[in-house]
Amino acid sequence: MPPTIFIVDDDPSVRKGLERLVRASGFKAKTFASAEEFLACRLCQEPRYPACLVLDVRMPGISGINLQQELAKAGIPLPIVFITGHGDIPMSVQAMKNGAVDFLPKPFAEEELLAAVEQALTKAARLQKEAVEKAEVCRRVNTLTPREYEVFRWVITGMLNKQIAAELKVTEKTIKVHRARVMQKMQAASVADLVRLAQKIEVTPKRSDSFME
Repeated sequence: MPPTIFIVDDDPSVRKGLERLVRASGFKAKTFASAEEFLACRLCQEPRYPACLVLDVRMPGISGINLQQELAKAGIPLPIVFITGHGDIPMSVQAMKNGAVDFLPKPFAEEELLAAVEQALTKAARLQKEAVEKAEVCRRVNTLTPREYEVFRWVITGMLNKQIAAELKVTEKTIKVHRARVMQKMQAASVADLVRLAQKIEVTPKRSDSFME
């Protein structure tokens, strides 16, 4: 399925022109006259395929900048290309700091917009891949027992089995068994793999005051 470009602009002629351009470039297009109209489309905010948002900055009601903030608060990682006829430097800096892919003043060349859209879609594909990988790691973590999860957090500190055993007041053999199960369930070939998986879902290592001394 071709990527979808969501276009939000209160100017009908701009919407029509942008829709024609992106369709001619092989993309799907869906247009909205306001941020409120876009927010009412729940499926648009959670696409199952690469998509991006071409968004006007100043519109009646919710502005483009405010829509960007709303999407961020909702945890919707939809890459945004801003377009505007009234932008200024502080506004563009704010938009870029908040994660916008580009900020194009009107009038802009078609090539400029299409290049920004391609960049946004590349970002969308990367974010989508990361989300799938994160979901898979979470699935693996959910197969761990509470004790295995605890051992998991100790192992990613780099501590040896005997050190973890001392912390948990169990035998080293018990830790070896739990560690082997953690590695198997997490599908990790090494501690480095385990650390990488933990970082993907922000699992924090256990802290041992005695070990830090």
